[in-house]
Amino acid sequence: MTRLGSMEAQRLDGRVAVVTGAASGIGRSIARRLVASGAEVVLVDLDASRLQAVADELDAEAVVVDLSTQDGVDEMLDRAQVDILINNAGVLDGLTPLAEVDDALWSRVMRVNVDAPFRAMRAVLPQMVERGNGVILNTCSAAALAGGRAGAAYTASKHALLGLTRSVAWYYGSHGVRCNAVAPGAIQTRMHTREMPSLTGMERTAPYFPTIPAHGKAMEVAEVAVFLCSDAARYINGAVLPVDGGWLAY
Repeated sequence: MTRLGSMEAQRLDGRVAVVTGAASGIGRSIARRLVASGAEVVLVDLDASRLQAVADELDAEAVVVDLSTQDGVDEMLDRAQVDILINNAGVLDGLTPLAEVDDALWSRVMRVNVDAPFRAMRAVLPQMVERGNGVILNTCSAAALAGGRAGAAYTASKHALLGLTRSVAWYYGSHGVRCNAVAPGAIQTRMHTREMPSLTGMERTAPYFPTIPAHGKAMEVAEVAVFLCSDAARYINGAVLPVDGGWLAY
């Protein structure tokens, strides 16, 4: 009998995993850990040059698409089988409070953070249900579990993604499909550093910066993510696991 937490239970040999936002940061680290665990990985991102570099490193397939469109999602999933879907791609909102959120910012954040994973999950669920197995993992955020970890649009989008995670787990768990979420805290990535923050948002949150634990590493999130995708986590469904150094405990 295979022990639940054993290395054998965490192997993913012969499984096809699709990872969005794979060109850098958490997505790239998840892809590396998946390959190390034996999975065949399909890398998805809009950044063609960075994505190809990761694909060359891992000897993996690269798919350059815009996941905010249905055509992009269809192209990403144009393959016979997807055993593991990891919805990791996301955009920040610069700590923008609601009164300062314009329609363009709101639409952009929702298209990438909610609409894209919604379409991707909707596309893979029929094949997973037909086979009687499959794993979906959504990268949420500490912002999915609190109100003061990001701006209004990003916070709303991650709450929505967590709701989708739990709904999918409830509806499709009996069909052999598991759907969980990982909720990173302050992780040092390109995404974390490239957004220009709102002055109002910065002023409101600055007093709480000392409560943020030391920034984590993308690989620390990846290790948790790959565990949740493995048979070692086969009795975990509809869960969200914070990887935040205890930030949400404050």
